[in-house]
Amino acid sequence: MQPTTTRFQGFEGLSLTADVYGDRDAWPVLLMHGGGQTRHAWGHTAERLAEAGWRAVSMDLRGHGDSAWAPNGDYSFSTYAADCIAVCDQLGRPPVLVGASLGGVAAINAEGHSDRVVSCGLVIVDITHQTNPEGIERIKDFMMSGLEGFASLDEAAAAIAAYTPQRKRKSNPAGLQKVLRLRADGRWYWHWDPRFLAQGRTEVPAPDHQASFEAALAGIRVPTLLVRGLLSDVVTDEGVKDFLAKVPQAKLADVKGAAHMVAGDQNDHFSQSVIDFLEQDVKPGLSRFGG
Repeated sequence: MQPTTTRFQGFEGLSLTADVYGDRDAWPVLLMHGGGQTRHAWGHTAERLAEAGWRAVSMDLRGHGDSAWAPNGDYSFSTYAADCIAVCDQLGRPPVLVGASLGGVAAINAEGHSDRVVSCGLVIVDITHQTNPEGIERIKDFMMSGLEGFASLDEAAAAIAAYTPQRKRKSNPAGLQKVLRLRADGRWYWHWDPRFLAQGRTEVPAPDHQASFEAALAGIRVPTLLVRGLLSDVVTDEGVKDFLAKVPQAKLADVKGAAHMVAGDQNDHFSQSVIDFLEQDVKPGLSRFGG
């Protein structure tokens, strides 16, 4: 299935690129990837959603992929949430928000802190308000290790394989050209703005933003699914229990054989978990949104 590539206006008019799958009149599902990834991180999930009758919008976050880099270097969590709300307003209907890691933080803040309807459902992928600092640091170390570029696609593939030992390494790394760019110096660089990691940034809010992030959970009133990779070193049992307590309408889906990047590790299982949730928990309530 070939997508239609389009552009949306994010916060303050920043240009955001997305691939759209499915019928234009189908109910939208907005997919937001994790930090350092691109709209291609979801594997076949967008196609599966379209085949199930939804309109999947897989978007590059600001500073990532083919979306614009923030001219002022603003990659704050509040700005990612503002981008999310801006795109939701352009979709015609409140979408289901599917956010992994950084995208999940954006979805939680967008829905939980808004004083109006933003979405009709949330799927939060392997992130909660309480995380394992060692897992977050491992993500940061992996991203930092590529800031000087790679001599070849094979070298980049080796770095990814070292970070994701649970995956079977692909023999042909050509697909990495979707997340890497060849620059004039002959080296391959991750396709995101290095300023994203400025000032000690990580995938989750720092302690001084923790209270605001937790407060957002209290504002979530839509059907919610928390997806956890059972091999994840980011999400903790305590974080999951407290998330489910603070968002009592939330459900949990555990994905075996998956670490933090659930959709990349076990795409079929992940996609089916999302589709089941949409059909069983979200679709019955769409009438209140005009569906």
